[in-house]
Amino acid sequence: MSRIVIFGAGGRGGRRAVAEAVSRGHQVTAAVRDPRRHADLAGDGVTLTAADATVADDVAKAAAGHDAAISSLYRADLPSREYYPAAAHALIDGLGRAGVTRLVVVGVGSALEISPGVAFHDQPGWPPEHREFSLGHTAELEVFRASGDGLDWVIVAPPPVMLDEHAARTGEYRSGDHRVLPRAEDAGPFSYADLAVALVDEIERPKHSREMVAIDH
Repeated sequence: MSRIVIFGAGGRGGRRAVAEAVSRGHQVTAAVRDPRRHADLAGDGVTLTAADATVADDVAKAAAGHDAAISSLYRADLPSREYYPAAAHALIDGLGRAGVTRLVVVGVGSALEISPGVAFHDQPGWPPEHREFSLGHTAELEVFRASGDGLDWVIVAPPPVMLDEHAARTGEYRSGDHRVLPRAEDAGPFSYADLAVALVDEIERPKHSREMVAIDH
C-alpha cells in the first residue's frame, strides 16, 4: 500500500484515478483548488485537501508524507501555454521539497508525434483552440525534460480522441513511446477508467521514466 496524492482530483480523469487507487488499497489525498465543490470525494481511503497545483508551497504541503503523486490538471479559464508550464514548475519544486520522487502526469494524445518532429496537433485543419491546448501540454513536457534527475516523472498520453467518461473499466491497454499508436478503424473510444489503470500501474510497477508515452486499447 502506498500513499498517493492526486492533483486535479475533482476532474474526470482525477476522479477515476482516485477510485482506481483506492480500489487497489492505496491511501489517497485528493488535492483540489476548492474542496467545497468536491466534498463527495472524501471517504474511506481518501482525504480531501485544498491545493493549487501552480503554487509550489501548496504542492509541498499536500504531498508531504506521500510516496507518489498523480497530476490530472485542467483549467479552461487560463491560457494553456501559461498554465501547464507553471504547474510543472510548481510540481517539480513542491514535490522535491516534500521528498516525493515519482510523478505520473496525464497528457494529451494530440501532443504525440505522427511522424518525426510532427505532432498530431500540427495536422492541417486541426482546430486552433485545440492546438493551443495541446501546445500547453507540449510546453509542460519541455519543463519536465529540463528538470534534471531529481524527479522521476512520466507523462501518460491517451489516444487523440474524446475519452469516454462512462465506459466501464476493462483494465487492458497497450503502451508505446512518444508516437500516436495505430488504431483500428472500428476502435471504440478510450475510457477514463482505463486511463486511470495506466496511471496507477505506473506507480505500482513503473515501466517508463522521464518521457511521454502513448497508451491505447
